[in-house]
Amino acid sequence: MQIIRTCAVMLTLAVTIAACSKSNNNSGGGGAVNSCDGVSAKFSANVLPLIQAKCAINSGCHAGGSVNAGGVLTTHAQISAKAAAIKSAVNAGTMPQGGSLTNAEKAIIACWVDAGALNN
Repeated sequence: MQIIRTCAVMLTLAVTIAACSKSNNNSGGGGAVNSCDGVSAKFSANVLPLIQAKCAINSGCHAGGSVNAGGVLTTHAQISAKAAAIKSAVNAGTMPQGGSLTNAEKAIIACWVDAGALNN
């Protein structure tokens, strides 16, 4: 269960980051938004739960013991060290592998990364 939560948090983080990029596509699942206005992108409240639920769900994804190329993404240090790559993967639609993120989730990740990937 903890692995699933961790992956979900990572995915939410990735989605948020992607949504705050400068492209303008506000359709349902794949695009990004222009602004972080109104987007809550705090690590512990928004990003971590998203990664836990969508990304760090098992060792095949980004949970403890991960063999995935991205490695383990369960702590702020691990996630922030790869923040730009997470944002890029979310924007490209290559993460999460077993699902998708909403534009709101992409925005959380993108805005958090764009704000400096703080441990807030």
